[in-house]
Amino acid sequence: MRLVLFLLWLLHWLPLPILAALGRGLGRLLWHVAGSRRRIALRNLALCFPAWTEDQRQALAREHFQWLGRSLLERGLLWYASPARLRRLMHVEGPASFADTHDGPVMWLVPHFMGLDVAGAAVQLFVARPGCSIYQAQSNKVFDAALRRARLRYGNAKIFARNETAKPLMRAIKDGMGFFNLPDMDFGAKDAAFVPFFGVPAATLLAPSRMARLLGMKVQPVIAYMLPGGRGYRVRFFEPWDDFPTVDAEADTLRMNRWIEERIREHAAQYLWVHKRFKTRPPGEAPLYGG
Repeated sequence: MRLVLFLLWLLHWLPLPILAALGRGLGRLLWHVAGSRRRIALRNLALCFPAWTEDQRQALAREHFQWLGRSLLERGLLWYASPARLRRLMHVEGPASFADTHDGPVMWLVPHFMGLDVAGAAVQLFVARPGCSIYQAQSNKVFDAALRRARLRYGNAKIFARNETAKPLMRAIKDGMGFFNLPDMDFGAKDAAFVPFFGVPAATLLAPSRMARLLGMKVQPVIAYMLPGGRGYRVRFFEPWDDFPTVDAEADTLRMNRWIEERIREHAAQYLWVHKRFKTRPPGEAPLYGG
């Protein structure tokens, strides 16, 4: 793992167009060698886009793997490049200053596109309000330490492991930190509801609605898109939602999933298709990924 981290550090010195080309090459390789992830991506696309032809889904999945390869190699850029260089590469759109002008708690709602880590860096580089988030602790201690160090290197953020209690996170939000929330992964049925995602029941956490209601949070979606040819990144801060949350957490979650679907249709190849989004099934339903 130390060798991998050294390689990421070494590669971050390259101009982004060269690094992007290497990343796309890595993605082409992963398409052939990462068979299980390839099958997951194709299964997800078949579930979400049943009207597409198999050739259409294959083409999009191949393109997705090239964005995935880029996201893996460009992680080094996000972890080690100077803030000045990253600011030059990020083209920010929308009301990025909302969190700095809003008096109350703020939740940044950030679905799993390939530029997710770009969005995380942009929130720290272009927003004065400090932020906090939850992360998945890594089994490899060296990689876990590197990940924590990278995400905290600007000195204006806190991260909490998912297996910790929620009390420190809630305290940070009450103290004025914005909450960087990733709402669209399958973490099981606990605290979740089976809400349609592209028409397929998907275990979706109700926390965005419940937390926003409990703490009086304004919810502002943020998505970062990777630009072709190594031209940098487009980070879009959307207008905060005026009608979220409501008293109906499940209806809010359905509205959130539909909003994410709309964004996916705009940039389908950059969404995280290699995650088993439909792993948890309603009682009595058969697994969707085999085995």
